[in-house]
Amino acid sequence: MPRDRDRDVSAHTGTARDAGDLVSGKRAVLEAIRSGAATEVVVASGSRRSKGMGELLSAAGRARVHVREAPREQLDALSRDHRGVVARVSSAGALTLGERELASFPFADDAVVVVLDGVEDPQNLGAAARSAEAAGVAALVTRTHRAAPLTDAALRASAGALAHLPLARVANIGRAIERLQVAGFFVVGLDERAPSTVYDDPCPAGRVAIVVGSEGSGMARLVRERCDALVALPMRGRVGSLNAAASLAAVLYAWVVPTRGPGGGG
Repeated sequence: MPRDRDRDVSAHTGTARDAGDLVSGKRAVLEAIRSGAATEVVVASGSRRSKGMGELLSAAGRARVHVREAPREQLDALSRDHRGVVARVSSAGALTLGERELASFPFADDAVVVVLDGVEDPQNLGAAARSAEAAGVAALVTRTHRAAPLTDAALRASAGALAHLPLARVANIGRAIERLQVAGFFVVGLDERAPSTVYDDPCPAGRVAIVVGSEGSGMARLVRERCDALVALPMRGRVGSLNAAASLAAVLYAWVVPTRGPGGGG
């Protein structure tokens, strides 16, 4: 009987992996459960008794998410760094938006949206999502092509943030910016060559979208031209730039968050 159960787990989790809807690691799985995205949790045989698994299993019980056990070798085949648990999820994000929905989505009057133009490193994508969600960002916009996919590594790097943050994956960042502008967003591009820095002018009131370019080349020319304003981070050390996720975190907490109320920019 246990062998039949394990084969059933393998079939379910294998399907999840093929569909690209697996998350792994205790933190990411816990946040997937809390967000309502998890549909099944698979734990390594014998790991239920570990202290670190208790909170996760309690959360699964409260959310009525089915928990199964499987041999650790099966989890090894699904994720290189599962740390004893994987979850099948219905969606990588709390809500998936289409490009056209950006103009009609019910954003708050002081909402903040983050747009990533060509960030290709999954770790950077996850770290950016983590900073954005922590800062109360209302949605994250990324490209579908030549950009980091929503891999297990990205989900882990986000510490579960991608399970809570509404996500729009679009084919054309320029058109997405136009739709945000139609929705009343003032679009600010983060550009190291901008003539003004975050110290020169306060963040605009109302709806604001922050655009961050790729790790190497920054924003595409057409994307830069569609922004309403460009702003730079002052670099006082010998290092000439920060990666996309670090730059985003700095701009959000040094420039955007102080102009928002205690509830954030959602």
